[in-house]
Amino acid sequence: MSTLLTPFIVLIERRRLRVVAGAALTATLLAFMTLHARTAAAESGPPESQRKMARDLRDEVNGSRASRAKWARDVRGMRQVQLIVVSNSPDPEMKDLRRHVLRLGGSVHAVHGAMRALTVQLRPQHVQALAQRDDVVSVSPNRSTVRSASLLEAASGALGPRVRPTSSKTGYSGLDGSGIGIAVVDSGVMRAHYAFAGADGTSRVRRNVDMLNTNVASWTSGVDAVTALLPGGSTMQSYEATVAADDNPLQDPYGHGTHVAAVAAGMSRFYSADTPDTTGIAPNADLYDVKVLNADGFGTLSDALEGIQWVIYHAKEYNIRVMNLSIATDSTESWRTDPLCVAVRSAAAAGITVVVAAGNFGLDSGHEVYGRIGSPGIDPTVITVGAVNLHNTAARDDDSVNGFSSRGPTRGSSIDATGARQIDNLIKPDLVAPGNRLVAAAATSAAPMPTTWNALAAAHYDDLVGALGLVQRTNESQMMLSGTSIAAPAVSGAVALLLQANPGLTPPLVKAILQYSAQPLPDANLLQQGAGLLNVDGAVSLAQALRTDLSSVIASGGIAAGQSMLAAGATLPSPSTDLGSGPFNWSRIVFAGGTAVVSGSALFTKYQPIWDPRLAWANGVVLKRTVTYWSGWSVPADTYVKSFSEAKLPNQLLLTSSVLRADSLAGASSAFGRTGIFIPTATLAQWLAGGSGLALAQGIVLSEGLVLSEGLVLSEGLVLSEGLVLSEGLVLSEGLVLSEGIVLSESVNRGEP
Repeated sequence: MSTLLTPFIVLIERRRLRVVAGAALTATLLAFMTLHARTAAAESGPPESQRKMARDLRDEVNGSRASRAKWARDVRGMRQVQLIVVSNSPDPEMKDLRRHVLRLGGSVHAVHGAMRALTVQLRPQHVQALAQRDDVVSVSPNRSTVRSASLLEAASGALGPRVRPTSSKTGYSGLDGSGIGIAVVDSGVMRAHYAFAGADGTSRVRRNVDMLNTNVASWTSGVDAVTALLPGGSTMQSYEATVAADDNPLQDPYGHGTHVAAVAAGMSRFYSADTPDTTGIAPNADLYDVKVLNADGFGTLSDALEGIQWVIYHAKEYNIRVMNLSIATDSTESWRTDPLCVAVRSAAAAGITVVVAAGNFGLDSGHEVYGRIGSPGIDPTVITVGAVNLHNTAARDDDSVNGFSSRGPTRGSSIDATGARQIDNLIKPDLVAPGNRLVAAAATSAAPMPTTWNALAAAHYDDLVGALGLVQRTNESQMMLSGTSIAAPAVSGAVALLLQANPGLTPPLVKAILQYSAQPLPDANLLQQGAGLLNVDGAVSLAQALRTDLSSVIASGGIAAGQSMLAAGATLPSPSTDLGSGPFNWSRIVFAGGTAVVSGSALFTKYQPIWDPRLAWANGVVLKRTVTYWSGWSVPADTYVKSFSEAKLPNQLLLTSSVLRADSLAGASSAFGRTGIFIPTATLAQWLAGGSGLALAQGIVLSEGLVLSEGLVLSEGLVLSEGLVLSEGLVLSEGLVLSEGIVLSESVNRGEP
């Protein structure tokens, strides 16, 4: 019990983690823990069907009061709930499961074959019967989703000597994302905006698709709506015609997605001396607009799953290598069963690097809070991005982590067979990027309609548009936004540059390169900044030292653990970068297994099995997700994804010898002592640069579900409780930030000056 005597403990207030001073709370906390232990001992473990149901769904099904959740309502006097059902059925169309839903009097509104999931509607009393089936992995509410709410080039390292050594408003040379597709899953992208014009004058927004057209239009019972995605089939052609939005004059009425796309891949088209260069990170990448949020910035989990499935299906056809998700939902579930996490793991297994906003909930009434990462940022396979304030300078020595940027650890959980709640507690975010007061494209209506501002700009014109003092021109309009949702596309653009420099990189390898080369900011810990600030120049130099065939040889099993990953004649670059204001050392930090911190050149000189994008490793579990493609005489081989299957691996080599473990350096986790997960990233990086760290003699092997070392765990200084719950049905809002600490509403924050 000595850990409870530290001067700082974490108190759970209104289900949120808060750091509170004073040992006087120890007695209260001891009493609470004793009561909790007695209660847990008195309860028997819940049945399997209950464990499969998300906690907020269980509360709805077992409750009698009127629902406040958007996914539950009364239809003709009877309560109905809309759900996402994740299945392990060997049948990708899940026909037997769909028939069972209909027998229960429900409806099947969508089949998400790529992630083996259904959107269904049922009466609450039938949910448990559905969850009892062996082919049901998890049952989740169809929660709402919402947007996660150049100086950028210079500050991020995109103008470094290895990336774009020359840049201006009229031209540039070097890496620019050419040939790489970035899917922006958001509120839409204004195709006609000049920020997206290519060198030939045509738009680089190659497709606009609207998943809101596939929404559940009504709460009708007895429906089984199935879309067969056979490539070239008439049903598929009809589906594509339904979602097509290329000619829609209001492609982004809300305005969030256009700004996000421009941060990732916009090109400044201003030529007057009094206007800023607003060029994004990858200004010649192709963009794919996947609209899942409506004109008010809201959507549903089902919309998001449909959009992700569209991206996965077309990824090889369009060379979509990056997917940006500046959206989130408030999930109580573990990464293993959360539907959005299942979807992004599918995307990673298909070779798509997924970049996700961490969220804007780092502050609560002016107090720093931990454990507020939203889904799908809680999944170990995605790159979860926090936000940094550049303080309006290109120099990096004054940068700081935004107070609003959500801190880790992840707080999704599951219920084990004994009834105990097992919390994931993965270290997040993975890194941070510029996300404060960034100027980029603002969506307006397209000609021939009268020009009208997007909803965000119209509602907050003085702050977002007027404060810029710019002359706004048709198809050149600009606005300013802040938030982790704006930091995420900066990383998405960086990923496009890495893949242009080395197309053989896999998603986990891309994340490791970005983390290893990141710059640790002073004073911020692992839960605040991850490995550090995005360093595009350093990441590109590391990517260029590696083989360009890694993706194909990993997929075919043509490379063994420990074999060289270096390009012929190449050596690893020096782990430091100079962007013009003095050199800085890289972090040399990579997160692995959810809670482990690893380091060392062997991560990149020798092949590590964790670079296989089909593997997901966290909480002592390794899952392998296998892709099945459509086949047939008229279908190109290995092009269109049909479905996925996932298996838990009992024995799997994960890391080879010579990789360094940094966990012992960090020590036990203490908020007061600033150790463990609370250690300043810069301190840990300095020790690694000095040669510290424990070299693995035999690597790390998963054996019978147990990992040999737990890595960094929450212990001293933190008491874990109910975890991430905002309220029933309330979504994490990600995006509009105008000044630190001032909250306009639950869905709009104001960020730092």
